[in-house]
Amino acid sequence: MEASFWHRKWERGEINFHESEANPLLTTHFEKLDLAKGSRVFLPLCGKTRDIAWLLARGYRIAGAELSGQAIDALFQELGVKPEIARIGELTHYSADDIDIWVGDIFDVSAEYLGPVSAIYDRAALVALPADTRQKYALHLMQISGVAPQLLITYEYDQSVIDGPPFSVNEDEVEWHYGAAFQLQSLETKQIAGGLKGKVASTETAWLLQKAKR
Repeated sequence: MEASFWHRKWERGEINFHESEANPLLTTHFEKLDLAKGSRVFLPLCGKTRDIAWLLARGYRIAGAELSGQAIDALFQELGVKPEIARIGELTHYSADDIDIWVGDIFDVSAEYLGPVSAIYDRAALVALPADTRQKYALHLMQISGVAPQLLITYEYDQSVIDGPPFSVNEDEVEWHYGAAFQLQSLETKQIAGGLKGKVASTETAWLLQKAKR
């Protein structure tokens, strides 16, 4: 999926994927990551999600990656924070107290740029990518994060009815991407009221990914 697809979405305000409040699966299950306050949490393809404000309010530090600079300008405006902005390689780095966001292609975000993170919260990244990119993304994410534990949210629905994003990612695919490195636990699966985009029955699942014990 081309970067221009997402830039057009933001330019046209076609951001139905943006939630007005923190995601209920985050607020219910984030504590299962068992992180100390002050821990640094990475949100890939974060957009201007309200989840960031929720995490900051609870004493966590945020790292994020996002393709759209417009989304990140809006994020900081909504947070009421003026970031410092610098160019780093192919990326633009927005920084303020307890928050670092890299704008650009997530595959240009290196472990060196990202720095240490205690966990990953992936609500909108894996499911935003087409099938031929998801394995590359999963491997990259593990590489740059040092196989940090994850709270992952996926959708499952009949993609012959409508196509993504968000794309349908079932249990077998989660296992395929992450099963070798993590112990996987399905925390909650719920029906999406009214269906995905109001068009197709869909479930939403929260997964806890913790480093497999050897």
